[in-house]
Amino acid sequence: MEVYADQLRRIAAVGQPSSTASSSLAVSSAAAAASRAAAVSAAGAPSSRGAASPVGNASSIGAASSVGAGSSAGAVSTVGAGSSAGAASSAGAASSVGAASVPAGRSAAAGRSVAAGRSVAAGRSVAAGRFGLLVAAESAGALVGAEMGHAGIPWRGDIHDELLRELLGPPQPVGPPRRLTELAADINAAFGMRGLHPDSPAEVLRAFARAGIDIPNTRAWVLRKVDHPAVRPLLEYKELYRIWTAHGWAWRDAWVHDGRLRPEYVPGGVVSGRWATRGGGALQVPKVVRRAVVADPGWRFVVADAGQLEPRVLAAVSGDARLAAAGIADDLYAALAADAFAGDRPRAKIALLGAMYGQTGGAAIPALAVLRQSYPTAFEYVEAAARTGEAGGLVRSWLGRTCPPASTAWRDTGLEPPEEAGSAEASQGGSTGRARGRFTRNFVVQATAAEWALVLLATLRTALAPLRAEIVLFVHDEVGVHCPAEEADQVVTAVRAAAAQAGELLFGSTAVRFPLDVSVVECYADAA
Repeated sequence: MEVYADQLRRIAAVGQPSSTASSSLAVSSAAAAASRAAAVSAAGAPSSRGAASPVGNASSIGAASSVGAGSSAGAVSTVGAGSSAGAASSAGAASSVGAASVPAGRSAAAGRSVAAGRSVAAGRSVAAGRFGLLVAAESAGALVGAEMGHAGIPWRGDIHDELLRELLGPPQPVGPPRRLTELAADINAAFGMRGLHPDSPAEVLRAFARAGIDIPNTRAWVLRKVDHPAVRPLLEYKELYRIWTAHGWAWRDAWVHDGRLRPEYVPGGVVSGRWATRGGGALQVPKVVRRAVVADPGWRFVVADAGQLEPRVLAAVSGDARLAAAGIADDLYAALAADAFAGDRPRAKIALLGAMYGQTGGAAIPALAVLRQSYPTAFEYVEAAARTGEAGGLVRSWLGRTCPPASTAWRDTGLEPPEEAGSAEASQGGSTGRARGRFTRNFVVQATAAEWALVLLATLRTALAPLRAEIVLFVHDEVGVHCPAEEADQVVTAVRAAAAQAGELLFGSTAVRFPLDVSVVECYADAA
C-alpha cells in the first residue's frame, strides 16, 4: 500500500501548475491520494495555499463556489458568459483602467496605448490561468485513473458467463461460437455465395457491390439504410462478434480477477482530452454486458450522466446569450425548438448537431439556416474553428488544449465517433480541406466538454474523500460511484454539486446549466 501511495505522490508531482487556482487542486489531490492510500482518516485537509488560493480556503478546485476577485489566476473563472474569445471581458476592464489613468497632459493616443497594453496582459493572464487549471485537472485525473484501476469495477463472472452463453452459445475449442457460425451462413446465403467472412469490411463491401449496392463503409447506421436480405443477420453478427472479441471469455480471463475488472486507464489518451484504456475495454462495455456489473452486497452504484453536454458547452464558450438561455432548461433541444423551431425538437437537434459536427447537407440545410439566424454567435464560433482548420491552422479548447497540426498523421484510439457525425476523435490523416474543418469545429467543443468532465471528476473525488465511496466508472460524460447503500444520498448530492462547480470554474457566471441524470442502482445496466 505504501508503494501505491508513493506512485500517486509521483503522479501528483508531475506538472505541478504555478497558478494558485490550479495549485489548490493538484496539492489537495496529492494529499487526498496519500491519505486514501495510507487509510488515514484526515482526508480533505485544506490546501497549503490557504486564503491565497483563488478558490478560497479550499482543499480542491471546486470547494468554493466563487473565485476570489483579488487573484490573478481568478481570471480562469471570471470570464463572462458573453465573452466569446475569453479575453473580451478583461479587455474591456483594461480599457477602462487605461483611460482613467492617463494624466491630463497626455494624449488620448497614449491612453489607448496603455489600455491596449493592459488588455494584452490581461488576455495573457486569462490564458495562463486557464491552462494552469487544465494542468491541475489533468494531474488530478491521473490520480483518479490510478485509483480506479486499483479499486476495480465489481464484476460477476457467473452472470457474465450466463449472458455470453445466452447470446452466443457455448464457447468452442476452436473458432467462433455457434450463433456467429449460424449468422455467417445466413449472410453468405443472402449474398448467394460461400466463404464470405462477415467480420471483414472489405469483403462485405465487395459483396454489396456485386449486388449493385455501393456503400461507403459497413458501419451500422449506413447498413440500416440498405434494403438487402443480408443486412439483418449482418447487423446482428457485427454486434455479437464485437461482444465475443472485446468482452468475451478470453477477455474476462485476461482482465477480471477476484471479482473486479481492472483496466489500465489512460487519462487524456485521445487528442480531444478524453480518456482511453490500454486493454480492458472499460470505456466501451455494451449495455447488455453491463448486466455483469453488480454492486457488492449492501452497496450501490450512483451513476451520473451529463446529458446534452456538448451543446451546453457550445452555449457557454461561444457567449451566445440566446443559446445560453436555452441552456437553462433541463432539455436544451426542447427549449431550442420552442424558441426558434416552432416546437420541432428533432429539427432543432439536427441543426445544432449539424453545426457542431459539420453535417451541412440534406435535411440539415434549412435547419442550419434557422440556427444561423437565431443563434449567430454560437454558429460563428464553430464556423470560425472550421475555417481555421480548413486553412491548416490550429484551434484550442477553452482551457488551452491544442489540436494536432494538419501535417501530423495521427490515429484515434479506437473510440468510434457519434453515428452520422464527424468527431474530434476521428483521424483526419493530415487533411487540410473540409474534413479537417469538420474535425476542428468539433474539437473546440468536444475538448472543452472533456475538460468540464475532468474538473467534475476531480471535484467529486475530493468531496468523496471522507466517505467509503469509490469512483469506479468514468466514460466521457458519465461517472459511476460504488458506495455503501447508506452513503448513496450523500454521493448524489456531491455529484450534482460537482457538476455545478465544474461549470462555474470553467465558464464563470454563465446562465448555462449542466444537469445530470442520476441513478442509484444495484446493477450498472439498470442506470438511466
